[in-house]
Amino acid sequence: MYSDKKSILQLAALLEAHGVTKVVLCPGSRNAPIVHTLSTHPAFTCYSVTDERSAGYFALGLALNGGNPAAVCCTSGTALLNLHPVVAEAYYQQVPLIVISADRPAAWIGQMDGQTLPQPGVFQSLVKKSVNLPEIHNEEDEWYCNRLINEALLETNHRGKGPVHINIPISEPLFQFTSESLPKVRTITRYQGLNVYDREYNGLLERLNKYHRRMIVVGQMNLIYLFEKKHTKLLYKHFAWLTEHIGNQTIPGIPVKNFDAALYAMSEEKQVQMTPELLITYGGHLVSRRLKQFLRKNPPKEHWHVSSDGEVVDLYGSLTTIIEMEPFEFLEKIAVFLDNQTPEYPRVWENYCKTIPEPQFPYSEMAAVGALMRSLPPTCALHLANSSVIRYAQLYAIPSTVEVCCNRGTSGIEGSLSTAVGYAASSDKLNFVAIGDLSFFYDMNALWNAAIRPNLRILLLNNGGGEIFHTLRGLDMSGTSHKFITAVHQTSARGWAEERGFCYLRADDEAGLIEAMEQFTSPEPTERPLLLEVFTNKNKDARILKEYYHQLKQK
Repeated sequence: MYSDKKSILQLAALLEAHGVTKVVLCPGSRNAPIVHTLSTHPAFTCYSVTDERSAGYFALGLALNGGNPAAVCCTSGTALLNLHPVVAEAYYQQVPLIVISADRPAAWIGQMDGQTLPQPGVFQSLVKKSVNLPEIHNEEDEWYCNRLINEALLETNHRGKGPVHINIPISEPLFQFTSESLPKVRTITRYQGLNVYDREYNGLLERLNKYHRRMIVVGQMNLIYLFEKKHTKLLYKHFAWLTEHIGNQTIPGIPVKNFDAALYAMSEEKQVQMTPELLITYGGHLVSRRLKQFLRKNPPKEHWHVSSDGEVVDLYGSLTTIIEMEPFEFLEKIAVFLDNQTPEYPRVWENYCKTIPEPQFPYSEMAAVGALMRSLPPTCALHLANSSVIRYAQLYAIPSTVEVCCNRGTSGIEGSLSTAVGYAASSDKLNFVAIGDLSFFYDMNALWNAAIRPNLRILLLNNGGGEIFHTLRGLDMSGTSHKFITAVHQTSARGWAEERGFCYLRADDEAGLIEAMEQFTSPEPTERPLLLEVFTNKNKDARILKEYYHQLKQK
């Protein structure tokens, strides 16, 4: 029988799955549940060493003999500090040593409780990875715990070998050994620099070809990559390709971009039918919360993430495989090995999303963004600010030749305008910025800049506050909280724009928007930068947007 602590069961099961079989166990009470579980499981060869200093070096010797990771487990408090010398030795000798430390719950650290000190991160830069496991109370805790252990164990052999630290807070009671077996756990694997002659590569291709419902989701990519036609034809038909405007030209063929609205319109039964068996991802961040929820609720059988850094990125909670390669190199490598069958799954996604029409909004913030998107010159740069604007833009199609930029690293409103101004300063294209009022006024000093050129054109959506907050389900903004949450204001950018040398345009209704947009998006060069300020009513904007999504549900 094993410990009833789920974090310990996850640890034991993943140590076994990652091939860690040699463990040095030091005495103690706080680590007793770990010691009992590992020492009674047949997968592990355990060694008892009382002195932690000696135990650490003993484990180092085990790891040196064969090159496979070995673990050393200690109790809480100063016992862990006694392992510091061997951790330093393992780091500089590049030995895959796993330090497992039991700990008291965080609430008791620094409260004069026995054998307590701040253990997470104690080895600082001398370990390749340090993780502090959560105590598991729900499914999300268990997913997080599983991910952290996978991350740590993968790092022992990632880009050179070295030590890692896994810290495990354990609450009392400590000695309940009621689990009859270890759980089935999700094991993340990593492939580095795949070679067509590797057995591992062939195994990956076999797994790839056994699935019929295959999806590739592409996040933000700040570049353009032109696939060769031979690869485009081979790749495109085999996958449902989903991306957003910020993915730019990094997909072989024509991707599905209106999937967010399509997911909103889908019934739960339809979503289950549309779930991929295999999900492959590359690129950075995604805007769509609905896609994240869809894939978390309906997890694929496998999720492969392809990136040049090989980091563990488990956005959908179902990551199984990391492929450490340039995504385009990986795609071109697998293209010629895909089976000859043409699966129906990609066409199902494409055909369904074609039934979602591009919206036609009455005068509103959304209509202003739509007017801009439909009028953009074919060769320009479009800068989308957080947070409503980036979502509105996704409702409309744009030419594939338009370059799209957005600060989605942290998705904050600060700096959107300054980034666009800096980009335009060294660009030979027209640069259009679509930005909301809070983002603009927060970053208005971006216009206090001598490097601004006439190729900059700013569409400012001003409805007197943070419109996006009106659409958040479950947020009651009655009473005094309303003005604080939405940052209500009555400010115009006209004076500041004209002071900074901009040609100022204004729209207050549909006719004014049409007239101003024609001048604003003209491809002809101008002597001064332009700023078009569109005034709308935030309550009306919120109502129009809700009505649009409501009618999607009626499809």
